[in-house]
Amino acid sequence: MYRVWTYSVVCWLLTASAAWGQAEQRSPHIGYVYPAGGQAGKEILVTVGGQYLRGAVEVHITGEGVQGEVVQHFPPLGFINREQRELLRERLEEVRNKRLDELNLPHSPPRPMREQAIRRNRNPTNENPPPPNKENPAAGRQKKAAPEEVKMPQHPLLYDLDAKTLRELTNIVSYFMIGRDRRQQNRQIAETVLVRITLDSDATPGNRELRLRTRTGLTNPIIFQVGTTPEICELESNDKEAYPPLPNLPDLPRPQALRLPVVLNGQIMPGDMDRFRFNARQGQRLVIETHARSLIPYLADAVPGWFQATVAIYDMQGREAAFADDYRFNPDPVLAFDVPETGEYELEIRDAIYRGREDFVYRISMDEKPFITQVFPLGGQQGAETVAAISGWNMPETKIPLNTSGSRATIRQTVYQNEGRLSNAIVYAVDDVMENTEKEVNNTPEDAQAVILPMIINGRIGSIGDVDVFRFRGRAGEKVVAEVMARRLNSPLDSVLRLTNAQGDVVAWNDDHSPKDEGFLFKDTTGLLTHHADSYFMAELPADGDYYIYLADAQEQGGDAFAYRLHIAPPQPDFALRVTPSSLSVRTGGTTAFEVHVLRKDGFNSEIAIDLINSPPGFSVQGGLIPAGCDRMRMTLTAPQRNINRLVSLELEGRARIQDKTIIRPVMPADDSMQAFLYRHLSPAQEWIVAVERAGRPLPRMELVETTPICLHPGETTPVHINVRGFGNTPDVQLELDNPPTGVSLHNLTWVKEGVTFDLSVTKDGAPTILTENLIVRIIREMTPPAREGRSSLPKRKVLVGVLPAIPIQIVTR
Repeated sequence: MYRVWTYSVVCWLLTASAAWGQAEQRSPHIGYVYPAGGQAGKEILVTVGGQYLRGAVEVHITGEGVQGEVVQHFPPLGFINREQRELLRERLEEVRNKRLDELNLPHSPPRPMREQAIRRNRNPTNENPPPPNKENPAAGRQKKAAPEEVKMPQHPLLYDLDAKTLRELTNIVSYFMIGRDRRQQNRQIAETVLVRITLDSDATPGNRELRLRTRTGLTNPIIFQVGTTPEICELESNDKEAYPPLPNLPDLPRPQALRLPVVLNGQIMPGDMDRFRFNARQGQRLVIETHARSLIPYLADAVPGWFQATVAIYDMQGREAAFADDYRFNPDPVLAFDVPETGEYELEIRDAIYRGREDFVYRISMDEKPFITQVFPLGGQQGAETVAAISGWNMPETKIPLNTSGSRATIRQTVYQNEGRLSNAIVYAVDDVMENTEKEVNNTPEDAQAVILPMIINGRIGSIGDVDVFRFRGRAGEKVVAEVMARRLNSPLDSVLRLTNAQGDVVAWNDDHSPKDEGFLFKDTTGLLTHHADSYFMAELPADGDYYIYLADAQEQGGDAFAYRLHIAPPQPDFALRVTPSSLSVRTGGTTAFEVHVLRKDGFNSEIAIDLINSPPGFSVQGGLIPAGCDRMRMTLTAPQRNINRLVSLELEGRARIQDKTIIRPVMPADDSMQAFLYRHLSPAQEWIVAVERAGRPLPRMELVETTPICLHPGETTPVHINVRGFGNTPDVQLELDNPPTGVSLHNLTWVKEGVTFDLSVTKDGAPTILTENLIVRIIREMTPPAREGRSSLPKRKVLVGVLPAIPIQIVTR
């Protein structure tokens, strides 16, 4: 049985760029940005570290009011030889003497460098010398090369070296001259790009996402924060004290202690700790809020999977006045420091187990700003007027309205403002179910609070040992769902749920609900939690009668901050969607692959149709149907044929039928992030961005004539014929399946006059009995690397040219 497609394809396969072909295999990646933020109204230089960043041409930052431009790319630093160290030392000494002259301070005369320290002997040609022999014993000796000028190391710290201050020069010496040989280079963050960022004075504070566009594609996003207070960057060496005397300059006045408010930016290297000195007045309550894990949520090659910062405050006698290594369940520490007396203090930050490298980036806000520690209730009903009571540090107990408008249940955020200072975020939920408030005393079945389903109860585990009990009437065979939302809304509650009948027999219970697939991929809606402390169960009632739901804290804690939203209702099938990766790159008219993940809820098992919404003309999705019961599906996106050569923000939506209604849900962008070598998370992103790269000749549109899936049977072969017009015999172009289902293979590729034919087959052993899937077919071209003078020819290598539009298949056992 033949399946025939017609592709309007020309000989672009022969002329596809090798550099672009490697873009999928060597996608540009960002590991960190430092500093990871800036003050509105300022212009700053930041260093972006990552891999495959050569050819960076554009900076993309989400939102309005922040712009960036590429200044310079720096390759991995590598080994610095003796001659380069000498040259660097001479240049640093030259700039240092200029600074001292400006301060009218004496300095020693510059040391002349030895001639051999700035010149090296190298073989001027690539010829290999002949081996020595009896007739000519000197034949194997290397010819003396012409001297070559030694070059300065390339690194962002050395950019605009002549403008560096004395302390910045000391920071450079610390980085290049002290302990560098003991640092292990990480290739994933070894390349750097210097970026100039301009922040408008009216730029909205908060998190943005920064991406780089290179000649080979678009990077992943990285967090960049916009602040409102002055900022500084740490300068080494500040391990033992904030501003140690500079070497050989004991009489140079030290910088004054920092005036608050301020944001501290820094990086922690192996065994490093950073100290900052600041002034504080008696009676002040300083909120010292650290951002580390919140900047880079997951590290693939570090345990526990992020930079675990600790902060401490010391008085000028060296006594520890305060310490924190987290804030409740959040790994980023927050301190409320009540200043005991007026004077100078020092803040110290380090990693909990003294790890460190360039991507251990932090930002510390020091201010008398409001910080909210408790909110109640944690949300409201859609369209209903809802006011939450809030309290915390540097703020009165007060109330704040929660915006519940709109037609869709969501998790939302707002902030509280006090005297121009913004608080931390208030996270709350908006649902379309009737709500009620928990009423004490309801700790026992006798005192249980009666509820009518469906219902959301806003409550608190108000004290240690508190248990909230709710009673409802049920019938045999009915299903009931109970779900707690607390940890996802920043409540410290670690909930545990239990369902019993009137006799006290346990029908269902749950402590932590952490949905994940077989590949250690956690599929919660936030993507950022590693302790999934919210409880959930769905149970079938065994008989008619009264039932009781018990809610408590699993660690037997409690207090006013331990708020929750308990949803008790019959199952309400629903779903959420995520698309990965959040950055795509495609040539004009070309096709690229992506994946959509389904987070199914309350037994929802139907198929979902995925398509673009509000997209520019010319974009299309292929394979956009997720079968019933499937939790992920790879699809393809095809770009317009016209040369647009820019970044485009796209949106997807999913449609499904639930109880005779069409339900529409947005597909939220995310990235599949690894934590500590094993676990993976769908880290949320703000935008789904596609970089459409200009092609020398636009790639023609490829359209599938038949839309029905190819039916494959285990043990059988199905031929496929692709018509390619205007395309001759090209034996160096191959087609390969990319991560196909078990047992599916592509073989017998043959170029014919009308195009190309190949066979798809499924083995009998190990193949699924029934499966609907999209095949992603990679277009591979074999290329011979260009020969280099003096070197033998290199073997052919396979270069990825692109992918075909997704091919739907269905495996069915006869």
